[in-house]
Amino acid sequence: MIIVGVDGSVASRAALEWAAGDAVRRGLPLRIVHVVDTSWYQVGKRPDAVLPDTVLDAGRQVLRDFEALARERQPGAEVSTELVRGQPTEALRAQTESAAELVVGSRGLGGFAGALLGSVSMHLAGHVHCTVVVVHGEHLPAAGEVVVGVDDSPECEAALAYAYEQAELRGATLRALHAWQLPVHAYAPEVPYDLDEVRATRIQLVRDRLKDAGRDHPRISVIEDVQCAHPVDALTTAAEHADLLVVGSHGRGAVESALLGSVSRNVLHHARCPVAVVRT
Repeated sequence: MIIVGVDGSVASRAALEWAAGDAVRRGLPLRIVHVVDTSWYQVGKRPDAVLPDTVLDAGRQVLRDFEALARERQPGAEVSTELVRGQPTEALRAQTESAAELVVGSRGLGGFAGALLGSVSMHLAGHVHCTVVVVHGEHLPAAGEVVVGVDDSPECEAALAYAYEQAELRGATLRALHAWQLPVHAYAPEVPYDLDEVRATRIQLVRDRLKDAGRDHPRISVIEDVQCAHPVDALTTAAEHADLLVVGSHGRGAVESALLGSVSRNVLHHARCPVAVVRT
C-alpha cells in the first residue's frame, strides 16, 4: 500500500498526484490520509475534550476533494481515505507500519514562505521505516531520467533496488551518480596522490554496485556518472533534469540529522524534483 498525507496545501496536492501515479504503476492500493491536529485544541483542556464538528468536517472535505483528484488523475487507482486525529508526524508514522511507501508534500499549510522543507516532512523522512517520497509543489516537465546516489555503504543497495524499479516502471534512464572529494592531504605536495588511480577505483565501485543491483533489470539504460564534487552539489544539479532522485538513509542515531545523514538531509532541502529516501 502507498500512503499519502494531505492537508489541502499545494505541495500535498502535488504529493497526491505523484502517489496516485506511483500506485497505478506499481499495482498497489492508495490510501489518502488527512490528520486533524488535535494538539492545539488540547491546550488547557481535558484530554477527553471533544473537537468541534467544524474542524472534523473541514478534514472530511479535504479528503473528498483529494479523493476526487486522485480518481480524476488516475481512474484505475484503488483509492481509500482515512481521517486521523492526533499529532501529524506521529499519526502518519503509525499509518506506515504495513506500507510500502509514504508520500508527503515538502511543506504543508503550517509552513512559512521561506521554508525549504517542512518539519513534518523532515521528521518523517528520518523516522519512518518504509520509503518516504517528498514532493515539491511545482510541476516540472517529464525528463525521462531517475537519479540515484551511489556509494560503498550497505544502505546503497536498497536505494539502487528502488531506483531500478522506478526507472523500469517509468521507461526511464537510470543515472547512477557517485560524487567524491579529495582528502585534505591530497593537496600537500609532499604526499604522493594518484588522481587517475583514485578515479578508476571510484568508477569500478559504481560498476560493481550496478552489476549486482541490475541483474533483474537488463533492459534499463544506465548512465555511470562519477564526479569529483561534493555529493549534495552533484545530486541536486542532476536532479534539475530528473523525474525522481533516490538516496539511501542509514537509519541510525537519535535525531533527524543523524537518522538521515547530511547528504540525504541537504538533498531534501535543495532538490527541486521529488526525492525518495529509501531505508535499509
